This record gives sequence, C-alpha cells and structure tokens, in this order.
Amino acid sequence: MGQKVHPYGFRLGINKPWKSRWFVERGYDKLLVEDVKLKAELREKLKAAGVSSVEVERPGNKLRLIIRTARPGIIIGRKGAEIDKLKADIQKRTSREVFIDILEVNKPELDAQLVAENIALQLEKRVSFRRAMRKSVDSALRFGCKGIKVRVSGRLNGNEIARSEWYLQGRLPLHTLRADIDYGFAEAHTTYGIIGVKTWVYRGDIYEQKKRREPVTTTGAF
Repeated sequence: MGQKVHPYGFRLGINKPWKSRWFVERGYDKLLVEDVKLKAELREKLKAAGVSSVEVERPGNKLRLIIRTARPGIIIGRKGAEIDKLKADIQKRTSREVFIDILEVNKPELDAQLVAENIALQLEKRVSFRRAMRKSVDSALRFGCKGIKVRVSGRLNGNEIARSEWYLQGRLPLHTLRADIDYGFAEAHTTYGIIGVKTWVYRGDIYEQKKRREPVTTTGAF
C-alpha cells in the first residue's frame, strides 16, 4: 500500500497556512460541515471564474470568505452586482454578517488547482490527454516554475482498462519541507467515465528571514 502524504497538509504550519481559520469551544462539527458545504457550493457556482481556493475566517459573529480566482471580473460583475447577490445568498443561510474578499491569481499557469481544472476541461472536450498534459507542463515552465508533475488516471482515450500516465519536468522535492509545492486535483466527467487529474507544481524554496538576536552589551565596572 502506498503511504503518501498530502503535499499541503504535510507543510501546514511550516510554510502553508490553514484554509479555515477560526476557533470555537462548542458546535465545532456544525461549523466544519458548513465550511465544507460552502466551499463545494462556491466552487460549483463559480466554475467559470477559475476559482483556485476558498478560505474561511470567522472573527466574532462574522463570516469572511477569501476567494482566490483567475478571473475576478466574473465574480464581481458589473458595478459589483454579482458579488452583492452572492453575499445576500450566503447571508440567508447563515445567521452571520458576511464579507467576501476577491484575490486575483496573477499567474494561473503556476496554480496547481487551475492547471488540473484546465486539463480536465480539455479532456471533457475530447482533446488527447498527452497533448493536454504536455501543453500545461510547457506553459508552467515558461512562466518560471522549477518543476511540475501531472498525472491522469482512468479510461484514457476510452480504453477498456483504466490506467495511469504521468509526465514530470524539472525538480519536485516532495520530502523537502521548505519547498513551496502546490497541489491540485480535478475530475473530468467524460462519456466513458471519470478521469482524475492530479498536479504538483514546485515554485522554489521558502526561506524564513529570522532576525538575529543582538548581543547584550553592558557597561560599567563589576
């Protein structure tokens, strides 16, 4: 049995932050279920906007959603009409004051989730899986990533027997904690079944700038 650790969970608290940031003493399970449902619904509703991640914060009796997207204009809408509608819809279901922050993903080619979703979309349009993988890998390397791995699994090209194929370019140090590795997963719903797409993107190392402690100097006679 393979015993692989999720690249994001492995680095939590080291160089990756939690995607849900709140603390409660009672009713933790209800809030957790609310988080999971909210994230799944937002992903489905904003599929066209290229959502990379949805982060949740609950300061006091408020609910703050941080949506990272490649196309913020689709979520915001003309004069903020779409975002106001979305906020009102979420506010109806939760008894909290809702705030939504939209953050733009400047380089979607280096975001693992968006790369995986792009490949999945191409597979649904019957593009050859090898061509889709190669195209995504080449564009990621062109935008300056240090390494990328793409893996597709399922009935590739409609074959009877499901199999996995992967493509790796550059370095991918999964065991190095300081390595900034982004991971994404998407599913392509094709006529002959579901094809899973996994993507790992290595964007370089993160070094913490630790402040040097100044030596304590004392003056005067002992």
